[in-house]
Amino acid sequence: MTTPLRAVIADDQALVRTGFKMILAAQGIEVVAEAETGTAAVAAVRRTMPDVVLMDIRMPEMDGLEATRKILAADGQNTPRVIILTTFDLDQYVYAALNAGASGFLLKDVSPEHLVSAVRMVQSGDALLAPTITRRLVARFARRDEAALPGNQGRAAQHGALATLTARESEVLRLIARGLSNAELAAHLHLSEATVKTHVARILAKLGLRDRVQAVVLAYETGLVAPGHGEGEDLAASPGQS
Repeated sequence: MTTPLRAVIADDQALVRTGFKMILAAQGIEVVAEAETGTAAVAAVRRTMPDVVLMDIRMPEMDGLEATRKILAADGQNTPRVIILTTFDLDQYVYAALNAGASGFLLKDVSPEHLVSAVRMVQSGDALLAPTITRRLVARFARRDEAALPGNQGRAAQHGALATLTARESEVLRLIARGLSNAELAAHLHLSEATVKTHVARILAKLGLRDRVQAVVLAYETGLVAPGHGEGEDLAASPGQS
């Protein structure tokens, strides 16, 4: 018997938590805990060890950004994936959460189908890049806020690690930052999807990154991709793409 996917919902609005819980439960996703503050969210995650956390940003006691940092800073193989929930499509706190290791973000008016797809996708190890918004957000805030964000002392080492990438891997990283899915990368580079996946895995390993979201952030922070380039294009991956 397959173990059901387990989730924690952290939001200070009871209606939001109830609505998301109903949507997930209807699709066989077990909500093992709810939290209305960031402090409660961290405690709930430590207690229940879920697969995925839906995390609001603005909550009492501790905001969702700090709660995300604390959750993802924990050592071990059972660290959950965090999806940030926001009512704003361009919010610098969302960028900071991605920088802290969140696997993506969703607007609170997300459709039920998109919500379920997103939860399943990040649990399987993929990163959630919402169409257009994530790429624009990173481009807007990455270079400006880089020095101010906690934990960026390690960025210097990652900048240096870019030099270890092959020419092909650098090209793949640039295209990832533009939002291309593996299938689109394969078509663009005239490679098989299996070869593309190998390139992506090697890039993440060499740079010490968790997933594609962090790769996008790093590409903008290091200047490998210039913020604002292709702003009118919709290249970002959506649920169902890997």
